[in-house]
Amino acid sequence: MNSPWIVQISLVSLAVGLLALALTWVLRRYALARSIIDIPNARSSHSVPTPRGGGVAIVVAFLAALIWLHGTGAIGADATWGLFGAGALTAVLGFLDDHGHIAARWRLLGHFAAAGWALFWLGGLAPLSVFGTELHMGWWGHGLALFYLVWLLNLYNFMDGIDGIASVEAITTCLGACALYALTGAGALIPAPLILAAAVAGFLFWNFPPARIFMGDAGSGFLGIALGVLSLQAAWVSSDLFCAWLVLLGVFIVDATVTLLRRLLRGDKVYEAHRSHAYQYASRRYGRHLPVTLAVLLINLCWLWPVAYLIGTGRLDGGVGVLLAWAPLLLLALRYQAGKAECGS
Repeated sequence: MNSPWIVQISLVSLAVGLLALALTWVLRRYALARSIIDIPNARSSHSVPTPRGGGVAIVVAFLAALIWLHGTGAIGADATWGLFGAGALTAVLGFLDDHGHIAARWRLLGHFAAAGWALFWLGGLAPLSVFGTELHMGWWGHGLALFYLVWLLNLYNFMDGIDGIASVEAITTCLGACALYALTGAGALIPAPLILAAAVAGFLFWNFPPARIFMGDAGSGFLGIALGVLSLQAAWVSSDLFCAWLVLLGVFIVDATVTLLRRLLRGDKVYEAHRSHAYQYASRRYGRHLPVTLAVLLINLCWLWPVAYLIGTGRLDGGVGVLLAWAPLLLLALRYQAGKAECGS
């Protein structure tokens, strides 16, 4: 990485963060004027009516920077159009759902279309090496990648339930990946996650506990699929980097997956709103959102970053590293009753 490149991407990231900051302010005023307010109910984790839809600022700031950086040659066509098309379609669906309601089946169809678009540009799922075995899964792998993207998109929506948590997860994941790229000679992959982290940071100013605006489905769904696409892009450079992404996203993946499986086994309607994730039980136990959001930050920095570093630099097998990183997260999820039936439900 040369000095002019570092200066350029740093200035772009600063501009993206400031743009997202300003756009979130505009969206907050718009939401208040149009009464686009999240009113607390029995399934909510908040108690104060709060404007929603601020995640659109992340979408606009990131996609604008993405196109500009593609024009300068900093980001290739495959990553640009894969991210832009999948992210824009997901965000539009979320925006429409935030302003009204779209039936679950149509949302899901749109999510699969967005994931399929991204995989077309990425070339599907790269061969993976885990537990010392090279896996060339062909079309089965592409199908697995399709469901992976759709699941990550939706779990990010599920996990965006308390102030700041989805923003903190995205920022720490992206910056962790950027650090690994710099350390492993994959610097060409840095611009996209770096500007995404900057866009989310601008929004986080307004979303940090106590939040003055919520992200909404447009923002959370967009982040889910964008992070998924970035992780699959990394897989084409190194299987270890993909496993490192799975580690960095571990808090969200483990909590959401454990919760979903327990609700499925109980026969719950998994598409209905609920507040039975571990992080939601934790926020009610402590009476505030801030301790839980800060706990996620500390887990990511102090536990998941080091494990991701060991994997990304080849010091630890990817499969072993993912299991190692996720094991305590699974215990935490169960400790905080992820997926347990809510009282009165």
